[in-house]
Amino acid sequence: MSFVDLNRTGVALMEIVSRPDIRGPEEAAAYVTKLRQILRYLGTCDGNMQNGNLRADVNVSVCRPGQYEKYQETQDFSHLGTRCEIKNMNSMRFIQQAIDYEARRQIAILEDGGQVVQETRLYDPDKGETRSMRSKEEAHDYRYFPCPDLLPLEIEQAWVDDIAAALPELPDAKKARFMAEFGLTDYDASVLTADLESAGYFEAVAAGAGDGKIAANWVINELFGRLKKEGQDIGDSPVSAVQLAGIVRLIKAGDISGKIAKDLFEIVWTEGGDPAQIVEARGMKQVTDTGAIEKAVDEIIAANPAQVEKAQANPKLAGWFVGQVMKATGGKANPQAVDALVKAKLGL
Repeated sequence: MSFVDLNRTGVALMEIVSRPDIRGPEEAAAYVTKLRQILRYLGTCDGNMQNGNLRADVNVSVCRPGQYEKYQETQDFSHLGTRCEIKNMNSMRFIQQAIDYEARRQIAILEDGGQVVQETRLYDPDKGETRSMRSKEEAHDYRYFPCPDLLPLEIEQAWVDDIAAALPELPDAKKARFMAEFGLTDYDASVLTADLESAGYFEAVAAGAGDGKIAANWVINELFGRLKKEGQDIGDSPVSAVQLAGIVRLIKAGDISGKIAKDLFEIVWTEGGDPAQIVEARGMKQVTDTGAIEKAVDEIIAANPAQVEKAQANPKLAGWFVGQVMKATGGKANPQAVDALVKAKLGL
């Protein structure tokens, strides 16, 4: 696989070659995805495959049952089938589709008694097939050889060790830390560490809010969901990490309910501003006064005797009263307090 990174000094090109240890389309895409993530964390490449800043050349070969195991034991490439190289793949989806098609093509040739020709091929995503680009009939066509115009590059191990020691926290380590430090699930930690900018945003929210789990929930579900809907990246978010942390703090303090928090998020998204000041200025604070909540509960119960009988016969229907009270209070009543009072008043 190769990637290019365009900068003021010109073009820097690096090629990474893996051994033939990948055994399927999904595994190949996962390998490139992980490699892309690491390169982006290191700042080595932006990983933009559409622009050609990262692309993959995929070598595909098939072999008879048991032959791959012989290769693993001996590292003798003769146990593997003749390979074809598919050039310039620029998406994970196309990588999987190309490998799937090419493997089936080679299997069909062998099952018909033919021989796979070693060649370079291109993938046509419109037709979903590979086609021949140029022949490479001999193994030496793939050889690597020193360039006479380039001097050998000798790197001291001490320099390599210094670079290794200065590496930033890589994605797998960051994911493990998020799970241990914030009690996140494997899935949530994976989503938040998918790219460096998202991980940094989450950490800033968690630090400002003092609660990693609630912060993760809001970053993943509310923020990422809205960004996806708007077709924006994390860097384009109109809600800063400081603002989102402010919303989470208000939830934790019991100043606002989940419903009010979503309304507040919408205001911050469209208008900006400090969440705490918005809540104060617009009277959005959650009602925690049990006297006021009890009054609303009594009024709803008194106005709906038939519904009272149904709820007393089937306690699951008590949720209807909770919904009505929340509606009557404009969503400002503390949901837990409402639920407790409703159940007490209905004798549940």
